[in-house]
Amino acid sequence: MKRLIGISTWVWESPLTDSNLGGHLARIAAMGFDAVELPLENDGDFTPAAVNESLASTGLKPFVVGAMAPGRDLVGAAPAAVERTQAYLVSCVTLASSIGSPTVCGPFYAQTGRVWRMSPGERREAYAELRENLQPVAARAQEAGVVLGIEPLNRYETSLINTVEQALEALEPLLGNGIGIALDSYHLHIEERSLAAAVRAAGEHIVHVQVCGNDRGAPGGDQTDWAGFLQALDEVGYGGPLNIESFTVDNAAIAVAASIWRPLAPSQDELASSGLAFLRGV
Repeated sequence: MKRLIGISTWVWESPLTDSNLGGHLARIAAMGFDAVELPLENDGDFTPAAVNESLASTGLKPFVVGAMAPGRDLVGAAPAAVERTQAYLVSCVTLASSIGSPTVCGPFYAQTGRVWRMSPGERREAYAELRENLQPVAARAQEAGVVLGIEPLNRYETSLINTVEQALEALEPLLGNGIGIALDSYHLHIEERSLAAAVRAAGEHIVHVQVCGNDRGAPGGDQTDWAGFLQALDEVGYGGPLNIESFTVDNAAIAVAASIWRPLAPSQDELASSGLAFLRGV
């Protein structure tokens, strides 16, 4: 299946703002990408007007992603923290609706890097709490014509939702009602026994897919079973983008959150261009 190929601006810089947005989108379009992931780290970092101007000049298709920074939690948190997190997610939805992004994706359940042990009963309670606190945001997303894609993360970044099976258990009553599943090949490579089986399990609920090499660098030439992964996406009818997500070692906040301790390519431009060439050829 022919899909849009996109890339996150996190490959080059963080945070994305009105002042740097235009240059990044121009570079991404000149490289030959079809789409761009726009990370809204904080409400107001960049504006719909600036995005729409750059989209008009580049022709890129936008996809909004969020970040679960310290203090953002929907589970096991004080009511005020939950309310702030919900407000942040609503701001992401509002932005997406304003710029034509069909989805807002991310690990929207707990602060990235927050881990704790749970008994089976405690996990069921946490999932019930997550559903309760996600539901009003999902309702706002439905009203706006946007879908929230909830992303499983690897065990070192969360202990709540690591696998597709856990995502289905946690989200099942909400799936299809403003909520879907976002997959990232990096996390799948760590947590799933089979990338293809994980894709098939998520099936029709997949609303967004991020890709990178198993080392978090460019896709291609790595250990990932790309043929099986992409074939499974075809089998379940996923027609959305493949967006490269990687990071630069030079950004303190994102590099630490993602454990990027060394350069993953000779340059960030080379990471982008080589990943694009690989995805065009598979």
